[in-house]
Amino acid sequence: MATDTERNFPEKGHAGQQNEWKGISRRQLLKELSKPIYYYNRELSWLAFNERVLEEAEDESNPLLERLKFLAIFSSNLDEFFMVRVAGLQDQVRAGLHKPDNKSGLTPKEQLEKIRERTLSLVRRQMEVFRHLAFELLPRENIYLTDFKSLSDEQRQYVHQYFEETIFPVLTPIAVDAYRPFPTLLGKTLNLLVMLESESFFSDFDEKVAIVQVPSVLERFIEVPAGPDQKMFVLLEDVIASHADQLFYGYRVKSVQAFRLTRNADLTIHEEGAQDLFAEIEKELKKRKWGTGTRLEVREREMDDEVLQYLLKEFEIGESDVYRINGPLDLTFLFGFVEKVSEGKEHLLFESFIPQRPHDLESDETIFEKALEKDLFFHHPYESFEPIVEFIAEAANDPDVLAIKQTLYRVSGNSPIIRALKKAAERGKQVTVLVELKARFDEEKNVHWAKELEQSGCLVIYGMHKLKTHSKITLVVRRRNGKIDRYVHLSTGNYNDATAKIYTDMGIITTDKEFGADATNFFNYLSGYTEKPEFHHIVVSPYDIREKFIELIDQEIEFHQKYGNGFIRAKMNALTDKELIMKLYEASVQGVKIELLIRGICCLRPGIPGISDNITVISIVGRFLEHSRIYWFHHNGENKIFLSSADMMTRNMVRRVEILFPIYSEEIKNRIMHIFVTQLEDNTKARILDRTGKYRYKARKEDDPVINSQEIFMLEAMSSAKMEE
Repeated sequence: MATDTERNFPEKGHAGQQNEWKGISRRQLLKELSKPIYYYNRELSWLAFNERVLEEAEDESNPLLERLKFLAIFSSNLDEFFMVRVAGLQDQVRAGLHKPDNKSGLTPKEQLEKIRERTLSLVRRQMEVFRHLAFELLPRENIYLTDFKSLSDEQRQYVHQYFEETIFPVLTPIAVDAYRPFPTLLGKTLNLLVMLESESFFSDFDEKVAIVQVPSVLERFIEVPAGPDQKMFVLLEDVIASHADQLFYGYRVKSVQAFRLTRNADLTIHEEGAQDLFAEIEKELKKRKWGTGTRLEVREREMDDEVLQYLLKEFEIGESDVYRINGPLDLTFLFGFVEKVSEGKEHLLFESFIPQRPHDLESDETIFEKALEKDLFFHHPYESFEPIVEFIAEAANDPDVLAIKQTLYRVSGNSPIIRALKKAAERGKQVTVLVELKARFDEEKNVHWAKELEQSGCLVIYGMHKLKTHSKITLVVRRRNGKIDRYVHLSTGNYNDATAKIYTDMGIITTDKEFGADATNFFNYLSGYTEKPEFHHIVVSPYDIREKFIELIDQEIEFHQKYGNGFIRAKMNALTDKELIMKLYEASVQGVKIELLIRGICCLRPGIPGISDNITVISIVGRFLEHSRIYWFHHNGENKIFLSSADMMTRNMVRRVEILFPIYSEEIKNRIMHIFVTQLEDNTKARILDRTGKYRYKARKEDDPVINSQEIFMLEAMSSAKMEE
């Protein structure tokens, strides 16, 4: 079948080589390009991305503790994937929907089968890496992760005491019988199923079942006394299992078996007729905890078939939803574990990097001063996010600032941005904040921030009907010499000071009057009853960004036909929109060179003769999460460059409010082009996608220089900061 991800393409394209396309109409070409053979399945492409995360855990050039963190990231990513993407496919199967997806042609059932096959393989690899790192490499650093049975008598006595004093008071063993039904367990919690047998002569001899939830309020690992310069740990569930007899007086413990259920966590928000979106989301958040089961993880060597069948019946899921793990469940505990053991082990972590003062700001300059002279560019995390925080804080304190308007999608837990906005409102400034309540997995946090901002006097709006506002924009209105200046910050990333240290993003601040007018009209569009306005420079989705991309690609085709030098370079998190992929194929057929940097999902198949042999796709996964969106069209040397909050995904094009903004400053253009070209040259963390959907590390000859783009940007940022000193 044409949808097979491993299909071998003929040396000629499906309809012949490039020159053979000249004999057919554009309509025939588009009909050909719409066939499933030319598209990689979205979900399988996401799993390929998570495989690249796993490769970072396998990479011996990464420090040991960083490799453990990549294992935790892999697990965290997979949790979210099952909670949303897999859950959605399962819902379709239960509803009897068999319609193939519009790109790869796979039905929901076929996708689930392929997801399971791929996930099982990846999880086996993950556990092999874990065992190697935990039981072979960590001991070389005098760090030991062991089981309770392997402890010495003295260590066991310590753990006994710890159990009685700290763990036992927190535990609540739950019997399961006719009077006490199987409890409804929260998703992603770690639980122990205990099989019991009565020791009383007068009792019946039926087996009893009990559930013990491993408390999430306690650390998953317990440090036990060890030798000099040694650190030794046992897992919390192992300690509880080893003391299970103390929880069930009068019964003999036959077995203790760990399991973990992942639930459907996608919210069903009924915006139609909802009088209060705020209240609707709060209601749905309560339901999320009890969604349908999507995956059951069990310990491979512990779980016997009788107990497994019991759990499947209780959770109403099938064998295909079971994942047997040869090791501890839920490796996200490694985040905390790494933090615990890292003191004095700095050589096992990435070398410390402090984000530098932005190149465009000298040490004694403020954004308010400098932005009046020229547009400012920011490249995070190499350049510090702190000046953006300072910009909002100064605006809050400045008596000449009249208004602050900002969109917030995701912010940190103790956000200085939120504090500054509250302070500004308390000082009497006009503060308008769009808080996107539908930001997935940040809904609860954003509801909390929305309440706080409202209580401080901010005007809070919650987005637009059936659309998520994913735009990253701030407008500060300031009075100077009797006139008004408008400062506009536009970015590819969130106003989150925490993630700004690990996500690569770009932004600008401009005082250009037309950009200021665009920003004003944009916020009025969000907050009031008004049609989408005509903007001078920014392009706003839904729909308009896609139309702009199509227009720019068509222009590039025309330039190439006239001058023969057409190329497109684009960097994004994901590429899934079929209409845009077809347009890129069309440009490739016409000879336009296309170089794509796509960190995650890519449904486009590069390298198909006659179709996409002018397209290359590179993914960079490394120390920092690549998050910038850059769109570069050569245009016969004009080099039109745009930054955006949007990826080339259908959801970004038609179901979100996004902003695409042009870069006019030649200085900033040159910096962005340098960054892009450096990443294209990366031969350390770059993987190249082939036409079968496989990613392979870029080949490097022995005498080739080692190019790690992220390390180069760190060095350049530090060098620039030293020059300014």
